[in-house]
Amino acid sequence: MNGTLKLAAPLVLAVAVSACNAGGSTSLPVGGGQSAATGATMPQWQMTRDASRACNGPRTGGQMQCDALILNRGFGPMVNGWAPTDFQTAYNLPSSSKGAGVKVAIVDAFDNPNVASDLAAYRTQFNLGTAKFTKYNQKGQKKNYPQGNTGWGVEIDLDVQMVSASCPKCTIYLIEANDNYGNNLYAAEKEAVKLGATIISNSWGGGAGSASGGAFSQKGITYLASAGDGGYGMQDPADYDDVLSIGGTLLHKNGSAYTESVWPDSGGGCSVVTKPSWQNDPKCSERTGNDIAAVAYGVALYDTYGNNGWGEVGGTSVSSPLLAGVFGLANNAQQGGKNFWTASSKTIKKYMHTTISGTLNGCPSQYTGTYICDGDTGQYKTYSSPAGWGSPNGIGAF
Repeated sequence: MNGTLKLAAPLVLAVAVSACNAGGSTSLPVGGGQSAATGATMPQWQMTRDASRACNGPRTGGQMQCDALILNRGFGPMVNGWAPTDFQTAYNLPSSSKGAGVKVAIVDAFDNPNVASDLAAYRTQFNLGTAKFTKYNQKGQKKNYPQGNTGWGVEIDLDVQMVSASCPKCTIYLIEANDNYGNNLYAAEKEAVKLGATIISNSWGGGAGSASGGAFSQKGITYLASAGDGGYGMQDPADYDDVLSIGGTLLHKNGSAYTESVWPDSGGGCSVVTKPSWQNDPKCSERTGNDIAAVAYGVALYDTYGNNGWGEVGGTSVSSPLLAGVFGLANNAQQGGKNFWTASSKTIKKYMHTTISGTLNGCPSQYTGTYICDGDTGQYKTYSSPAGWGSPNGIGAF
């Protein structure tokens, strides 16, 4: 495919742009995550009131925010938004034949008591079969779950449903941290490894440059994290060198052909953490994000914990678990983004969609017109910060 998305597809569900406030049932401090040289521009979804944060409210030091956005279409009985068939076709995924036995973990905060039934409804709607799904608390117990929160409940539903969308045969573990403080989320991260997961997705983040206590350093584990939804800037844990920084795209369909463009509100750019040895792009003196990307807006979700059925969601919260499922299909552990940064140009062009144009919102003036802010510039190989090395074209690069 050489980087372009032009694939036949039997199904498209309209991408709608919308907003619905689903603040949590508990009072949670949650706020903007990106803090590394961020632009001052307000996210487009916020300026236009197209969407609102699922985890809404103030945030204090040490707390993380979820990256799920709720579009303003509301929730009800009608299904709208991109569906599993769209992802599987647009990204050329072998979802019907791969992934069995691979354990993909989701780490989130608080409890969604309806997650299992919501996941079952989602999979039934899209003919994905019965889920192999287990919910744990942060100590690895299948009981004594944390306090519920409807905002994080949307995030939880989104995460497990996106893994199911790309890898229906994967085994899904949900580890619920006691709350959204980093220390508890990091404890849940370590518990996911103890439980046997080899791929772990994190759709949340906080201020860049904080310590994680080694929560993302286990060898043989693929860690993914959402880059954030505020435009230019990086957040933890996506900026760690052992973690794949996941950017967001907009998916488009014209007839039977899919294409992608940069989602302007995706996180990305230059971070404040040390540049890993395997990155040698010239513009960022520190870690450059993103590593790879996937669709981040207008996706169908089923949620009955605080909402009443089908809605549409967005954010890099979509991209990270969706790509975690792609890693599940490949069943090949990667430590951070190193494999993508060191892959041959032949591999990238064959197995990644790299023609993803567009500009990050809030980009600093010194990076205007460069690969740090704009996709598909050709300035540094096929790489661009907004979409990284691209989105999947099969699983050959994974």
